[in-house]
Amino acid sequence: MSDNGRALVLGGGGVAGIAWSTGVLAGLADEGTDVTDADLLVGTSAGAAVAAQVGSGTPLKELFERQADPRLQSRELSPSGGPGVEEILETWTQLAAEHDDPAELRRAIGARALAAGTVPEDERRAVIADRLPAHEWPARRLLITAVNALTGELRVFDRESGVDLVDAVAASCAVPMIWPTVPIDGVRYMDGGARSAANVDLAEGCGRVLLLAPLDDGTVDAQVAELTGRVEAVRPDEASLAAFGADPLNPSSRTRGRGGPRAGTGRRAELAAFWD
Repeated sequence: MSDNGRALVLGGGGVAGIAWSTGVLAGLADEGTDVTDADLLVGTSAGAAVAAQVGSGTPLKELFERQADPRLQSRELSPSGGPGVEEILETWTQLAAEHDDPAELRRAIGARALAAGTVPEDERRAVIADRLPAHEWPARRLLITAVNALTGELRVFDRESGVDLVDAVAASCAVPMIWPTVPIDGVRYMDGGARSAANVDLAEGCGRVLLLAPLDDGTVDAQVAELTGRVEAVRPDEASLAAFGADPLNPSSRTRGRGGPRAGTGRRAELAAFWD
């Protein structure tokens, strides 16, 4: 990637994050700034789904309408009676207190993910497949992140990896202890957000980086500070965060999280100057 390249980095945030990020992109495009023409797309967790959707070439208007019209939405699953989001966050907090080393923490989370009882893998994969308008990797560069559930190591999938796009996105969206880990090449992977909510450091080398960050786990700002290119970050306002609710994985948060256009409208001139 040349120093003049532009990257669009899409972070995690559950179903609500998908709706919000799609709303930001649609809102900017409606005002004349289409940032989906980025040279590089980086997607983590929910952002992986959005990046793959954007990479498919499907019009943003159509992608945004999916968030509002139940007839256009993919099938959805409810977790199979396992721990809820609040309980899982408590577990993560407890594990973080026990493990100072980030790699050790990821391995501890991975162990919980591998042992968890979840919905059947094929049913979860079908949900991800329904979310993606196309199942082929786009011609442009798209990076999808996941974490090896056993070793805690980051794995970055792209069209050269030989991995099916649906499997790559499913792995990136495999929230530990909520959704099943995803087997790829004999290795089980979990959510790329186990390393970072956005993994924005993968955009190093790009001259301009636009980050959409529905959630911030503390790693995002630290990674942004290390980037050598110019960075603009868009985050949810208070109204959007309130709309996400306590469980951004709940399908009902899809419609409630569609406040992204406000972010596009409020910063259109600033972001247009940055991008163009």
